Amino acid sequence: MTTTTTPPGSAPTANRVPSGPLGPDAPGYTAPNPGEDMPRETILPAFFGRFGGQEVPDFLLPALDELEEAFTRAVADPTFLAELDELRATYLGRPTPIYECRNLPLDGGARIVLKREDLVHGGAHKGNNALGQALLAKRMGKKRLIAETGAGQHGTATAMVAALMGMECTIYMGAHDVARQRPNVERMELMGATVTPVTQGSAGLKDAVDAALSQWCTQLEDTFYVLGSATGPHPFPTLVRYFQAVISAESRRQVSERFSRLPDAVVACVGGGSNAIGAFASYIDDDAVALVGVEPAGKGLDTPFHGAPICAGRTGVLHGTRSYVMLSDTGEVLPSHSVSAGLDYPSVGPEHAHLADTGRATYVGVTDEEAVEAFGLLSRHEGIIPAMESSHAVAQALKMAREHASAGNDAGNTGNTDHADRDKELLILVNLSGRGDKDMDEVRDHLS
Repeated sequence: MTTTTTPPGSAPTANRVPSGPLGPDAPGYTAPNPGEDMPRETILPAFFGRFGGQEVPDFLLPALDELEEAFTRAVADPTFLAELDELRATYLGRPTPIYECRNLPLDGGARIVLKREDLVHGGAHKGNNALGQALLAKRMGKKRLIAETGAGQHGTATAMVAALMGMECTIYMGAHDVARQRPNVERMELMGATVTPVTQGSAGLKDAVDAALSQWCTQLEDTFYVLGSATGPHPFPTLVRYFQAVISAESRRQVSERFSRLPDAVVACVGGGSNAIGAFASYIDDDAVALVGVEPAGKGLDTPFHGAPICAGRTGVLHGTRSYVMLSDTGEVLPSHSVSAGLDYPSVGPEHAHLADTGRATYVGVTDEEAVEAFGLLSRHEGIIPAMESSHAVAQALKMAREHASAGNDAGNTGNTDHADRDKELLILVNLSGRGDKDMDEVRDHLS
């Protein structure tokens, strides 16, 4: 991984934060160092170490402040939380179960457990965040939701909750992704959303985010931007983590009850990073649990055709936040590539950048070929068709299981050997972030 240093004063956090889980005790919070310049004042921490912030035009700052204040008030309001909990249960179908794979070709010494986010209403983890943000938008008096989408899962989730709340909805989607994710486009339109193809740039997820942000800037009064990933200017990464953390809150309890211990490793795919930060959140303080993020290595990290900013990028700014970005030698954002539309993004959320910097999480690459192979293996051996995004995490889990077996019960590259040495088995929890119906045409084209 190549990194560059950040000028002094670009790090830590605000000087006015609440106590409790959203303040100094929050995962990723870093207190200011003596003598460092302070960023503009925010209610919640705006930085994760040296990453994050609000790298946006001044005219957008009042809207971000309004969002942050509304969010902090909402999550302190029992009425808001009660409605969120009720809809999580009755609308999204939470809690989602865990499932231990029975038939995957493992060489022994490892167990792979899936957190079944593919069973969330809408087919992916994206509903967790979309529901929370839609409730917040309604509370703020907004009339219209807009969102970006890559694979169409976040667009589907936003269209779904817009219909639930009786709100207008516009989804921005790269024209390239519209073509390869047609079933999700039809689902969005069926639920009343307007899908706007974006033809600028490489017509992918980055360009969809560009279009959605531009549209939001012109309609701040009545429009709420439901940002789908754990990136963007503060407070978006914190909002997304909060609403997605239900994944790890459930899995921690479920794994503990079933196996009487925590997993040795939690594995999740990483594009912008929303499912992974949700899968990691409740384990960040448990150093014995390895956190493994899987970036799309595309055609190889040694080629220009990948989407792995942590593994092969450097520090930069994209979409209002400082993080790792795929940049050229002259500082231009490079196009990303992945067989998975939802991972096809040239940057990553700032908390993931911080977790990588501190060594708390490990980030690796899985190629298109490895992901497609894992897609087929899980489908054939377990009868579960994973999203192509999730297939990257499944591929990495299989790799870790093989390494564990070949190393004679050493935990391989998971960064954790305590449980493996004690129990002679490696317990791997994979966040299965979505289902793969949408990817059938893409996989068929890839194999042809």
